[in-house]
Amino acid sequence: MIGLGDKFEGLKKAYILGILTVCYIVGELGHYLIGVTSRATAREISYGDHACQLNDTTLGKDDMPEQCEDISDQLSCAAININGSSYCEWDYNGLGIEYQLLAGPVFILVFTIVGVVFGILGDKYNRSMMLYMCTLLFGVAIILQGSVQNYWQLILLRMVMAAGESGCNPLATGIMSDIFPENKRALVMAIFNWGVYGGYGIAFPVGRYLTKLNVWDLGWRFCYYVTGVVAILIGVLMGVTLKEPERKAIGGNAANQNKKVSLWKELLRCDIIMLMIAASVRHCGGMTFAYNSDLYYNTYFPEVDLGWWLFIVTIGIGSIGVVFGGYVSDKIVKKMGIRSRVMVLALSQLISTPGAFGSVYFDPFWAMISLASSYFFAEMWFGIVFAVIVEIVPLEVRSSIVGVFMFVINNIGGNLPILVDPLAKHIGYRASISIFYAGFYLLSSILFFITMYFMEGKKEEEKPIEPVNAVDPSNNVSRVHVGVDNRSYVPDNMTMQHLSGRTADKNYY
Repeated sequence: MIGLGDKFEGLKKAYILGILTVCYIVGELGHYLIGVTSRATAREISYGDHACQLNDTTLGKDDMPEQCEDISDQLSCAAININGSSYCEWDYNGLGIEYQLLAGPVFILVFTIVGVVFGILGDKYNRSMMLYMCTLLFGVAIILQGSVQNYWQLILLRMVMAAGESGCNPLATGIMSDIFPENKRALVMAIFNWGVYGGYGIAFPVGRYLTKLNVWDLGWRFCYYVTGVVAILIGVLMGVTLKEPERKAIGGNAANQNKKVSLWKELLRCDIIMLMIAASVRHCGGMTFAYNSDLYYNTYFPEVDLGWWLFIVTIGIGSIGVVFGGYVSDKIVKKMGIRSRVMVLALSQLISTPGAFGSVYFDPFWAMISLASSYFFAEMWFGIVFAVIVEIVPLEVRSSIVGVFMFVINNIGGNLPILVDPLAKHIGYRASISIFYAGFYLLSSILFFITMYFMEGKKEEEKPIEPVNAVDPSNNVSRVHVGVDNRSYVPDNMTMQHLSGRTADKNYY
């Protein structure tokens, strides 16, 4: 029977996981809102590329003699019409190098550098208090983004937001690894890190439909005001209720907790380096889709509103995949060790690749079906990666290595999508997306398979040596010299007759 204390402890752990996950979701919602509101934002504060775009949502694709997205100059865009009525307009489309800089490198540069700092500080100081301050910082920055009047202000505030949000992952990962046991760790990390995709998924209805509602004539700005206020409320709640847990050594490093640990030596381990490379490639695939999905589907299927479809797939299907991946990883880790977690990573990304290609090349309905099948397996990866990290590195540098890990995968995976725009100008937007999105899923699968062979397999548990003067619990009689083998011992007075079994007293033949 579970006691009242055990029930309370379980509820406490669930609350901590819940509040940390919600905090991460809101931070990532602020991060990804720009990808959904970019067209409206660009038209108001003027940045990025111009393009010919549909301005009449009542028309279907078959009703138009020419598709707006096929027109490449302003005069031709204005000339096409149906019965004298123009259905296209030449305006900012939210894309271009300015958008790619805003969505990726500007955010990532600050996010990764400050994240390393928070990781190092998290190994020495109160993580809960730092997380509280970080949440307040990015909440204020999100609110202020709703009041910007030009491009450079938006750049500056995204950098401030990135600085605040950068503490979420290394600080929260350290807290959770001290609270939850090994048999639940991958699932817990998966649920928490699903906050990235939860925030991204919620950005679709928030960015699209709140903007269209035009509350108090604020348009896209209202999305940022609401998100920032929620972030501040979550921060205050965390500051009041979240306490710093006792730090614990976990995994295979518990026995070495008293040894002096070198951060650089740990970072240069082959298994950690390979895990960073594979995760960086996978992160690039995910970020490419995250930064471009709304703009991509609006470009190729402007007559179809896929906002709720994208929300359902990312939140619904993605959530199931996250939980399933963590559950499977936790179940098999005891049988196969850390290597089994990496095997789940490799297989999940391999299975998700065909669906990722289909989501780019199919028409809207089958694109969403393909995306759902891909997302289920693709989103297994993030939580499992961090479960592996916290289990293979020592306690003394755990938060530091998580911070460095985030620095590497975000600088590589988060910045590579900037190449989508120049490549698209040569081979087309669709082909460019397919390479950096689906192609990098496949490449990450190969790299995870290679990484698996750098990981240790399941270690055999050593059986305890029974004491020499053990007591038999059945009769409480001392068993002297249990386990000592005297069969090979021959006393000095032993004769050949004794050895052969023939003695003077007894003849066995």
